[in-house]
Amino acid sequence: MKTLSVIGTRPEAIKMAPVVRLLAATPGVESVVAVSGQHRSMLEQVLNLFHIQPEYDLSVMAQGQSLNSLSARILQGMDELLEKVQPDQVLVHGDTTTAMAAAMAAFHRHIPVVHVEAGLRTGSLTEPWPEEMNRRVIDVMADLLLAPTEKAKANLLAENLQGRIHVVGNTVIDALQWVAQRLEKDAALQERVDAGLPRIAEGKRMVLLTSHRRENHGDGLAHICDAVTELVAGGEVEVVYPVHLNPLVKDVVQQRLGHVAGVHLIAPQDYVGFVRLMQRAFFVLTDSGGVQEEAPALGKPVLLLRDVTERPSVVEAGVVKLVGTDRQRIVSAANALLHDSAAYQRMTQAAHPYGHGDASEQIVKILLAAKAV
Repeated sequence: MKTLSVIGTRPEAIKMAPVVRLLAATPGVESVVAVSGQHRSMLEQVLNLFHIQPEYDLSVMAQGQSLNSLSARILQGMDELLEKVQPDQVLVHGDTTTAMAAAMAAFHRHIPVVHVEAGLRTGSLTEPWPEEMNRRVIDVMADLLLAPTEKAKANLLAENLQGRIHVVGNTVIDALQWVAQRLEKDAALQERVDAGLPRIAEGKRMVLLTSHRRENHGDGLAHICDAVTELVAGGEVEVVYPVHLNPLVKDVVQQRLGHVAGVHLIAPQDYVGFVRLMQRAFFVLTDSGGVQEEAPALGKPVLLLRDVTERPSVVEAGVVKLVGTDRQRIVSAANALLHDSAAYQRMTQAAHPYGHGDASEQIVKILLAAKAV
């Protein structure tokens, strides 16, 4: 059985890495990996961490290109790659433009598509944009739909999709546990990672912030920065913000927070560094999709800088709270965690709606069983 796993962004790589590693170690499987070349430096950090060497690089990135031109370049590059590799199935993850275009290229060639993390929905095509459209399109074309939760499975069933559905958990938990265990077992590694992270003043709590979503560009990001400025002015916390390289994020953040005492703007971290930041955080402010899954698994409360989420299970579990980008809502929710110990404790109960770290094993078993049919 020949599998082709297609990876675009760093989050895709983190979540696909456990599957790719296990496929490569499975007898009877020829595992081929292709990357699209998006966010290259950040992507290579993850590939090196998990010892993954892609066989193919589409190198589709061009300065200032639109989503349409990116999609066209991926579609063309994938078509040529599929002709060369002739895989039995193509694995894509999540909701990126890379995943959508790669799935479409495989579909056009009648090659089975396997969608890892299928069935996530917000119900709004504009939030997140264009990811909500991407994931729906992939699910329509997929032969195997690997859903992380029963709720995601219910979404797929409600849409009467043709693919076979399996609930497997989320592979990000596999990756998270692997890295967290390395940090816990290797004191020297933990010390080296900590040495490269900002020092927090004694007596203050560290809040981890990530924000880069397209729908928050402009006013939303400005309001988030204003909330952070007010939060650190209270003197109880310092904020660590690994700033995304996109100029629409980086330039705004630097202008608004670059000279604010108590705010540490740092470069994007490799995955080990980011997991360590989550471990050290008192709570997390984020608009990320994956962090909604990772931080609660580490027992860290999350204030989600979005109005809707495709991951409602963690909201229902009480470990993630939607606060949007309104300055006062963010500050109020943050202060509740800082000053109400009972409220904080309720949000620190480790939640595992996305499984306990065996999603990759389940996926490989399903792939092998499907091939045997």
